[in-house]
Amino acid sequence: MAPRRVAWPKAWRVIASRYPPIELFERLTDDPVVWEALIALEQMTNPRARDEVGEIALVAAEDRVSGPGASFVMASFTHLNPKGSRFSDGTFGVYYAAGERETAIAETVFHFETFAKDSADPPRTEDMRVLVGAIDADFEDVETLPELDRHQVLDPIRYAAGQALARRLRADGALGVVYPSVRRAGGRCLGAFKPLSVGLPQQERHLSYRWNGERVDRYFDYRQETWVSYPV
Repeated sequence: MAPRRVAWPKAWRVIASRYPPIELFERLTDDPVVWEALIALEQMTNPRARDEVGEIALVAAEDRVSGPGASFVMASFTHLNPKGSRFSDGTFGVYYAAGERETAIAETVFHFETFAKDSADPPRTEDMRVLVGAIDADFEDVETLPELDRHQVLDPIRYAAGQALARRLRADGALGVVYPSVRRAGGRCLGAFKPLSVGLPQQERHLSYRWNGERVDRYFDYRQETWVSYPV
């Protein structure tokens, strides 16, 4: 496997709007070594701080980021999905982003549809927050893997191979992986293993996915004030 420089002026990420910015990460000192003490102090006066911040110990002090937009990055590493993801077995966090807004939408629509189907949700909508920030770092290129390994890592449904690869790469100190999207042809995605390997994103717009009881058939773009059919 070989590293590749990923320099994206715009790296797109879509998350549910119900997850607001974590104010504490936005205003913490630039010295991450003292964060635990500051967070403990915050928790003494704000009972919600523990839930908001998550498990800060999961992120090494030298890898932490703070400032405007930092909470969107840090939350990926301090609030873990126990079910895991393509490049996480649920014991560590990964920050996912895409090279195109359309790819970020396609990736998140797939997972939203999977959740809605499993939950047997009736028709409803879900507001989403679109984030955009710059990326400029070296990531391990999945496309340089041997064909069989690449096929397994990019399996549309099964994530075991990708999770095993991520564990090895993290142990070797890799910053993350860059790989082709399996939800949108021609799309580019990356999974960062450390907060410092991505730029701090800012909110770009809001969307609202419409689940019709079977699939997402369109979404509302609040910035353009219009409905967009999906797939486009």
